[in-house]
Amino acid sequence: MTEQVIEITSGIGIRFQTDVDDFSLDVDLQLPGQGVSALFGHSGSGKTLLLRCIAGLHPTQGSLRVNDAVWQDDSLCIPVHQRPLAYVFQEASLFPHLSVQRNLEYGYRRLTKQQRRINFEQAVEWLGLERLLARMPDKLSGGERQRVAIARALLTSPQLLLMDEPLSALDQRSKQEILPYLEQLIRNLSIPVLYVTHAAEEVARLADHLVVLEQGHALASGPLTETLARLDLPIRQKEDAGVVILAHIAERDSRWHLARATFDGGNLWVRDSGLPVGQQVRLRVLARDISLAKSRHEDQSTLNLLAARITDIVNTDHPAVVLVRLMIGSTPLLARLTARSVEALELAAGDPVWVQIKSVAVLE
Repeated sequence: MTEQVIEITSGIGIRFQTDVDDFSLDVDLQLPGQGVSALFGHSGSGKTLLLRCIAGLHPTQGSLRVNDAVWQDDSLCIPVHQRPLAYVFQEASLFPHLSVQRNLEYGYRRLTKQQRRINFEQAVEWLGLERLLARMPDKLSGGERQRVAIARALLTSPQLLLMDEPLSALDQRSKQEILPYLEQLIRNLSIPVLYVTHAAEEVARLADHLVVLEQGHALASGPLTETLARLDLPIRQKEDAGVVILAHIAERDSRWHLARATFDGGNLWVRDSGLPVGQQVRLRVLARDISLAKSRHEDQSTLNLLAARITDIVNTDHPAVVLVRLMIGSTPLLARLTARSVEALELAAGDPVWVQIKSVAVLE
């Protein structure tokens, strides 16, 4: 086994190099000290192994510091149960003989009042558990069980929250049920979260920072909006490739049930989801839902017409398809087009174009 070094200092910094069986993990990362850093990649890319090493669940050599506190070095190794972190697994693993309330109280009661940075009522409210406290685990849905598991983890008042594909065991309906709770939770947390997933939707809705892992290496690490728009990463080949735009609701059209979201470079009309004017919103625009034109066309059904400039055009893994990167002000977009269309329009890097995006295609 080669030397392993993990280092986390105010914010999160990770340097890690190790060989496990036939797998080599080699990463060097600097991550924010707040918000969600998503570790994204396909199965076997090293996401869970990296999380387990940080948690102390996998033997390591070297050093580990969290917010300037030494957890591990040549002379010290704090055991797993003494590391001030919480780990949420794929399965909820609640105590079957305890009610929801008693599950939540299990770790909470073991802390002194001085150690409690998250109180019981806060966790219950953030995860929407008020009506579930008296229930037993076998009377809960999969999404409800996982919400209880997350709340139980938070009530240990961790300095770092690790989440290993917490939604992967849920069906699509349960995922849609729990995601709004996770969004609310993350808005209220002041600790960093490392979130392992291979689901693009979870990344788009939850992450602030994105790490792309492949075969044990970090191919990219950076702010979500910038990293998703890169053309040199394998995620661009996926059918759901696209970008996330951080915008604010500027106007609501009650007649047509639409809202105008404004961002640096333009506006997008989207379906009105009831958010108030001024509210920040994340808009996910998929590359396959964008078309381009050399001139502005008003006589069409598409509401969103935005002036942009092409920065790059690259091939994909299919000879019929190319990916075009554009900038609208300082906001990047990706468009998936046929190579035939690119040639017919004589598109090239540097060209001004009009971006056409259907309102019904923009995801929140």
